[in-house]
Amino acid sequence: MAIEKLPAPVLITRQAALQRLADTLRGEKIIAVDTESNSLYAYQEQVCLIQFTARGIDYLVDPLALDDLSPLAPVFSDPAIEKVFHAAEYDLICLKRDFGYTFNNLFDTMVAARILGRELYGLGAILEEEFGVQVDKRYQRANWGQRPLPPELLAYARLDTHFLIPLRNRFMKQLQEEGKWPLAQEDFRRLTELNGYNGRENNNHTAACWRVSGSYDLTPQQAAVLLELCKYRDEAAQQLNRPLFKVINDRTLLIIASEMPRQLRDLEHIPGMTRRQIERHGMALLAAVQRGLNAEPIHPPRTQRPSEQYLERLDALRQWRKQTAERLGVKSDVILPRDLMTAIAERNPHNLQELEGVLKEVPWRFSQFGQEILEAMKRAHE
Repeated sequence: MAIEKLPAPVLITRQAALQRLADTLRGEKIIAVDTESNSLYAYQEQVCLIQFTARGIDYLVDPLALDDLSPLAPVFSDPAIEKVFHAAEYDLICLKRDFGYTFNNLFDTMVAARILGRELYGLGAILEEEFGVQVDKRYQRANWGQRPLPPELLAYARLDTHFLIPLRNRFMKQLQEEGKWPLAQEDFRRLTELNGYNGRENNNHTAACWRVSGSYDLTPQQAAVLLELCKYRDEAAQQLNRPLFKVINDRTLLIIASEMPRQLRDLEHIPGMTRRQIERHGMALLAAVQRGLNAEPIHPPRTQRPSEQYLERLDALRQWRKQTAERLGVKSDVILPRDLMTAIAERNPHNLQELEGVLKEVPWRFSQFGQEILEAMKRAHE
């Protein structure tokens, strides 16, 4: 299909135009939606573009040019309007976080592709296979916060929604033919219950310290140094409005904590520390190291080891899930998502009634697999 022949998308940058778009969308039965954020270019990412397609017309909403995005709220919450996404989870989290939207009636083409047992379920691969459309992947990591957005980025963004509705129609037919539509509906409903979040809203530097790979191998005093380094990096990232990894990456921070340099020349030998970084951050890093050396040593958070019985139940469920997935030609988590699997292992239901309480959000899975799950749990107890 010749994508260059598509009509130009409609760019929405004024409040009156947004209201007209919202009115248009509220009259539709089905729309396609996507978002673009600037996670690689800002300390706290934000939604920088919202794409819609309805009746073959592509709309690009610019949140950075608009004061009030609330006219779109009724569109997302209306159960009479089906919203088609691809890989909706991240989009939903960002839209809830930034604008407080709630969602009803979703269709996720990536989730559908996985339920249908497709090996490749990225949008680019699916568009090429289904419609012969090739998407330029180099724009995936673009800075969507720049203004004005170049024409090539606008053209790329509109492709994320333009084909979603016909793709949804194909997948819907296959799901119904294979008897998997009830399973897909369960997962679509679960998506609407995701919470928006702000990853740094609590400024929990201690938690960030222990998330650094290799931090558990440090001595308690080195860990105290790492904590001070994490605090400094977070402050610097906020001031520069850059992601943490673009200030100093985790590996470099860990090495500094391990070697505990005392002078600027000591930083020159640390992998990842460029001359420019030393000039900009060197003295502050040395000060953070000194604060860590003067602080009380810290120890990794203690986590209670699960009981052997719980681990046995979890292993039995994993084995059952894997075998069932192989039989049905899908990935294991399609059969039973991890959060439900761990909930079953923790609650340890002994009969169908108790299991139904754990799986109340997924009644189709309970009806299809409930007895098999109980039998797997029984084997774990033997």
